[in-house]
Amino acid sequence: MKFAICNETFQDWPFDRAFALARELGYTGLEMAPFTIDTDVRNISAAKRAEVRQLAEQNDLQIIGLHWLLAKTTGFYLTTPDAAVRRATTEYLRELARCCREMGGSVMVFGSPLQRILLPGVSMADAMKYAAEVFREAMPVFEELNVTLALEPLSPEWGPFLNTAAEGVQLMEMVGSPNCRLHLDCIAMSTEPTPIPELLRRHRREMAHLHVNDPNKQGPGMGELDFVPIFETLGEIDYQGWVSVEVFDYEPGPERLARESIEYMRSVLEQIAQ
Repeated sequence: MKFAICNETFQDWPFDRAFALARELGYTGLEMAPFTIDTDVRNISAAKRAEVRQLAEQNDLQIIGLHWLLAKTTGFYLTTPDAAVRRATTEYLRELARCCREMGGSVMVFGSPLQRILLPGVSMADAMKYAAEVFREAMPVFEELNVTLALEPLSPEWGPFLNTAAEGVQLMEMVGSPNCRLHLDCIAMSTEPTPIPELLRRHRREMAHLHVNDPNKQGPGMGELDFVPIFETLGEIDYQGWVSVEVFDYEPGPERLARESIEYMRSVLEQIAQ
């Protein structure tokens, strides 16, 4: 099983310190939030992209891709009726894909809750249509670069758009590209009536990427969610993608979050192997 961690977990640590600790703890992948480099990806030079990639490689880590794609940006929105804003969002996603590839990554997770909340007067059907248009127009660049856009259903606390895995698949099918697939997140799945293992089985063919976390917004093993049946199911469905730790409550501190998450996941694998 390939373990990665989202780099914003380390908050204001310099990259060399964060990357070194991630590798020391046993992670082999890093998932980058672009805003930790610059709040506008267009300002991240080719030289800076190469520098981040090289630093990861020096620490025997792989940059697996990007997430929090529109965080801290302005002027972009997925579900807006404003066609000009949708076009700008499409073009920004294209540049994110270029950045992702230049840093060595191949997957981009689209969560970005603040840029997809339903606006007044926009129906769910319209929002799905607008989102599909934005993604569809970006797909030729993703396909050329061999980068996968992974659509992330989020829990209802982030708003009423795309809350279930089934809705994620619906949007994926509306986009209609092999480079547009499904991302699943344990916090979001825990809000569905269907148990997480069943969701993983049901969507094993569409799933490109997985975030592991506890509903308390800390790392796996730092709350009540039992990952034994989850990891058993990942083995059952022969999931070959990354298992990436993403947290939202940073109070325990970067080192504890990173360390306890991977130690727990390893203990789960040992338990399963017995």
